[in-house]
Amino acid sequence: MDTIRYYLIPLVTACGALGFYYGGDWVWLGAATFPALMVLDVILPRDYSERKVNAFFADLTQYLQLPLMITMYGFFIIGVKEGLVELNEPMQFLGSVLSLAWLSGVPTLPVSHELMHRRHWLPRRMAQLLATFYADPNRDIAHVNTHHLELDTPLDSDTPYRGQTMYSFVISASVGSVKDAAKIEAETLRRKGKSPWHLSNRMYQYVILLIALPGLVTYLGGPDAGLVTIISMVIAKAIVEGFNYFQHYGLIREIGKPILLHHAWNHMGMIVRPLGCEITNHINHHIDGYIRFYDLHPEKEAPQMPSLFVCFLLGLVPPLWENLVAKPKLKDWDLRYATPGERKLAMEANEKAGWPQWIPQTA
Repeated sequence: MDTIRYYLIPLVTACGALGFYYGGDWVWLGAATFPALMVLDVILPRDYSERKVNAFFADLTQYLQLPLMITMYGFFIIGVKEGLVELNEPMQFLGSVLSLAWLSGVPTLPVSHELMHRRHWLPRRMAQLLATFYADPNRDIAHVNTHHLELDTPLDSDTPYRGQTMYSFVISASVGSVKDAAKIEAETLRRKGKSPWHLSNRMYQYVILLIALPGLVTYLGGPDAGLVTIISMVIAKAIVEGFNYFQHYGLIREIGKPILLHHAWNHMGMIVRPLGCEITNHINHHIDGYIRFYDLHPEKEAPQMPSLFVCFLLGLVPPLWENLVAKPKLKDWDLRYATPGERKLAMEANEKAGWPQWIPQTA
């Protein structure tokens, strides 16, 4: 039963492919999975259960994602060429954009994230290709080498500061990831005695892959299909960083201090756990990034957040997010989890954000 849960990933992606296969208003089918999954994640109880899976068939869900994404884009291109998908119709254009964007972000990001943490070259290369669909083919470089070391500190562009909106974070995280990747690649090549401009620098691959996907779709499906692809990649990137925003929002860790169980938010929804390849079972992943997704131990006593879908929708309206979720949760985190040093830094962050000082300065 636990293994079957993870087949939600290919099932959702297959819905998008099926929508483009039939064309017309069916192009909305992929996007329609978002509200359906959100409702289920909200109404179903929290899921803190351990997983008992068949490792081969659980891993298979990860390796199916790239073929399914290629299939979806293939049906999209064929649909445009054969007139089944009419991009001159505003609703079909919008449906195509939103379906491609949503499925390029989720569940593609969680699968890409899982595969980039594998040790073998094949899954890591697949992770890079999957990340191209959400316009971030070098995501693994900064994620593994910066985020996993510097989370919850000012050195990590993947940790939103208190008071930062989701919109601002999408930009700062995107820019920070590229800057970190370029710096890390240059330093790696220098250690090998090579120029930072050497052809083995993966930043060249970053540019090539970003051009290749919309370029290939334009060549095969025409300029309108290429435009849909570009818009979808941009929106998918925003969706990816939007969901990323809620993993460490406002959390504090002193630079150089150990990573502890309270240094990530966890979203233990019954839908988002399998759909997200357990990425929302988050702090256990940070304790050991090489643990397979189905082996992660749910830390019930670690800091918890509401449904990730609900957080995402509230984040679109920053005052609602801050007042209904962020401030109450961070106040509880500061009082119940934070170390003395973290509390001091937290109150400095509150002052900078214009938030209340709920911990007296003498504490």
